Amino acid sequence: MLRPSLALLFLVAPALAETPITAQEFEAHVTGKTITYQQFQNLFGIEEYLPDRKVRWSTAPNECLYGSWYPEGESICFVYEYDPTPACWTFWLKDGALIALSVNGIAGEELHEVDASGQGLPCPGPDVGV
Repeated sequence: MLRPSLALLFLVAPALAETPITAQEFEAHVTGKTITYQQFQNLFGIEEYLPDRKVRWSTAPNECLYGSWYPEGESICFVYEYDPTPACWTFWLKDGALIALSVNGIAGEELHEVDASGQGLPCPGPDVGV
């Protein structure tokens, strides 16, 4: 009998064996969309992909971080306004939806695209109410 963690590895291993999508494929898939990501059956966050590789990231209603993304080898890296340290991810497409794994992550920690819409995030302007 397989242990649960080993069984999980066999479930995600086929996706990770696939070739990551290119920056051009990523850009074509995300630009103009707001994508909801889930990890371990829980909401991880929502990212709005704007023109010119700009993004808005939210983990709580009406709280957004502004940033941008760029390709780095086979990864897509994100930098945000208050933290210039890049967060790099490898992306795959499975059944038309993104699967992402942090370059520092391990199999089983993937993010999964669970929703994509053309509606933007409700982000108040900077310093609203201050």
